Amino acid sequence: MKKILHIISSPRGAASFSIKLGNAIVEKIKAAHPGSTVAEFNLVEQHFPHLEEAHLTSFFTPAESRSAALKEAVKHSDDAIQALRDADFIVIGAPMYNYSIHSSLKAWLDHIVRAGVTFKYDENGLQGLLENKKVYIAESTGGIYSEGPMQGNDFVAPYLKTVLGHIGLTDLTVFRVEGTALPDVKDIALEKGIAGIRLN
Repeated sequence: MKKILHIISSPRGAASFSIKLGNAIVEKIKAAHPGSTVAEFNLVEQHFPHLEEAHLTSFFTPAESRSAALKEAVKHSDDAIQALRDADFIVIGAPMYNYSIHSSLKAWLDHIVRAGVTFKYDENGLQGLLENKKVYIAESTGGIYSEGPMQGNDFVAPYLKTVLGHIGLTDLTVFRVEGTALPDVKDIALEKGIAGIRLN
């Protein structure tokens, strides 16, 4: 039995293309691995916190020396990292906002990229500590960014590949629903995106 972690970062709810694409990816995984369980983590509804001084202080304070307040401050991070450790498959919904990711997803990333916990440096350089997991990105965009003149303006997929690779999540595939704001594409964008899902 496999464990699937579905990260949602869109504030658009049922209208969200990244959520619809993410759900389709989850269903494909479940079909390929019957009996799989799904843990859904909606960063918007659960109001995942942006980093503040207490969070950073808790990260760099040994667990045995943390006050009650610091133990509470580190809980979001510890829980998010444990969910990643428990998962076999990770599906991350990533709608493009102003050429980048939604701030809720950035906040989550800031809590899971932790020195000595999810990555470290040794004599060989950087070592990611979360390995042997498959990551699927469900990216949605109003324009076309997979190719053509706007390709260089996609800072979603390249950024996610870099930051997730930093913590060892290097087996990553991006699926897209794109052109959702373009008159000649929008009516078929979701259908085309779902049809393009190929698990590997």
